[in-house]
Amino acid sequence: MRVESTFVLQTGALAPEFSLPDAGGAFHQFPELLGAGGLLVCFACNHCPYVIHVAASLGAWAKSAAARGVNTVAIVSNDLAAFPQDGPECMPGFAEKYGWDFPYLIDADQSVAKAYAAACTPDFFLLNAEGRLYYAGQFDDTRPKSDQVATGDTLQQALDAMLRGEPAPEVTQAACGCNIKWLLGQEPSWFPVWVVDSRLRGYPEIRSITPPSAKPAPQSPHTRRTRGDKFRTLTLSSYSA
Repeated sequence: MRVESTFVLQTGALAPEFSLPDAGGAFHQFPELLGAGGLLVCFACNHCPYVIHVAASLGAWAKSAAARGVNTVAIVSNDLAAFPQDGPECMPGFAEKYGWDFPYLIDADQSVAKAYAAACTPDFFLLNAEGRLYYAGQFDDTRPKSDQVATGDTLQQALDAMLRGEPAPEVTQAACGCNIKWLLGQEPSWFPVWVVDSRLRGYPEIRSITPPSAKPAPQSPHTRRTRGDKFRTLTLSSYSA
């Protein structure tokens, strides 16, 4: 199911610290990941077409950013029992294929995704040198099946502005992608409650979902532009896509 950034973590807030293992079991600590210029935290996975669409460009972006003191880390928070293709056996090959020279870590209990209020893969959080959120939002305007190559220009503009010392942008475009595959019964409050109910009832296929009383999502103190600010009728082949 396609979802968008939540923007719960506010600009200027200290980002939650974490300690997570990579596919080989080695732990990586937040203070060690934070570069002299900052850190990009990206929630990702192997199988999502939205991640695959940006993967090569993200690898190149990360190399360029690292040369400027901004590191990158990718985190998979999916339910790996339900989606083993996103697990440690497949992560190193995926990273090598797309030139990910940065740590690719496992958030097995999904606590880090929940701490960042991450919703989709990919979901991007650009932190400054103090570990405070500077930018959350999309990689660029391209999407899978758009016949456009991902460039990362939106994220690049945010990085350039951050390193120039400019104020954080007040309006950003939400990232969008496949929903994080939450552990059954442990979905966060921002995951659609009618989908949670269907999952708990054991329905593997959800073809059409229309919430009974659709209302606009609550606004944060910073106005942010998204591709749709109201819940819409969803036509899905499966919620697990």
